Amino acid sequence: MSMDAPVVDRSMGLFERYLTVWVALCIVAGIMLGRVAPELAQSLDSMALSVNGAPVVSIPIAVCLFFMMYPIMVKIDFHEVVRAGRAAKPVGLTLFINWGIKPFTMYAISSFFLGTLFLGFIGPDAVDLVKMPLGEDLVVGQSYGAGTVVLVDGVKMLEVPLWRSYLAGCILLGIAPCTAMVLVWGYLSEGNDGHTLVMVAINSLTMLLLFGVLGGFFLGVGELPVPWEALLLSISVYVALPLVAGYLSRRWIIARKGEAWFQDKFLHVLTPITITALLLTLVLLFSLKGDTITENPLTIVWIAVPLLVQTVLVFALGYVLAKALGLSYENAAPTSMIGASNHFEVAIATAAMLYGLSSGAALATVVGVLIEVPLMLMLVRFCLRTRGWFA
Repeated sequence: MSMDAPVVDRSMGLFERYLTVWVALCIVAGIMLGRVAPELAQSLDSMALSVNGAPVVSIPIAVCLFFMMYPIMVKIDFHEVVRAGRAAKPVGLTLFINWGIKPFTMYAISSFFLGTLFLGFIGPDAVDLVKMPLGEDLVVGQSYGAGTVVLVDGVKMLEVPLWRSYLAGCILLGIAPCTAMVLVWGYLSEGNDGHTLVMVAINSLTMLLLFGVLGGFFLGVGELPVPWEALLLSISVYVALPLVAGYLSRRWIIARKGEAWFQDKFLHVLTPITITALLLTLVLLFSLKGDTITENPLTIVWIAVPLLVQTVLVFALGYVLAKALGLSYENAAPTSMIGASNHFEVAIATAAMLYGLSSGAALATVVGVLIEVPLMLMLVRFCLRTRGWFA
């Protein structure tokens, strides 16, 4: 998509303008669905692709995410992608924020709020039971990091301070830069789709190299057993599949119908599909995880505050540095959005695999989903209102 396209092509209509309201309604609907029809939620949850016996990708959510991503992917002109890849400043700034800043600020902010400021509310003596570390053969009573091995119903578990379990989930969010939903935020903020897609590809590859290293370092419990197959599978489902489908169908449609028909007719039909798929995704997510949210209402606040502060801080840093480096608005907006948002699909799957679905770490990653959508929509609006700051 050319950067010179008129703004009206991407302006938000009535449906998009009140997306925050629809998001809230879908979250409530998802939680109610999980409460009223738990067997339906369990059936949907059982439809998953597994790696080593652990569910990694929910098929219903993957289908919704495909229809959320495809309309964006098919709009991208790959000539613009090549041009965006040659821009050293926005690419370098995005990498610096995602891997040189974001993991460290997430650890520092989450540690301060959860381990100091909110520790009295969470409970200094509160503990969480998580899975035993993969590959470790420990005996009952043995210490491992900040935890102790205990026997629960004949099964060895690791008893850790509850706030540290929440911290682990926040860390997993901080080291998983967004490679899917950020395309929606970049599109709504009228950013450079080519630059966003380039950074999605680069971040996906960089995650394979740094996710385990940074996770092991920040979690402080030794080497983090990273599910490489799960990461590759998630990236393939959420990014590669809709990208290939969009590229091939774009070429086929333009060859058959022409550029004018593609721009004026086909893309117009696709406009509401992305947002509709996003809302269905939220209903599915919270039908599966909503019981955890409703059973821990105050805990949601303690986790949400550091995540909110982290998101706003990283976004502001990216936006200010983009302005200082003289980037255009079209590159500055997605650069800031990529740093601020998280790949919650990977974070949730990793937390469930490493610590268990009922762990505090898994809860923290779900809270990340809860606050990210409305918060990112607010940042989209901020970008649109401040685009005049950039040349």
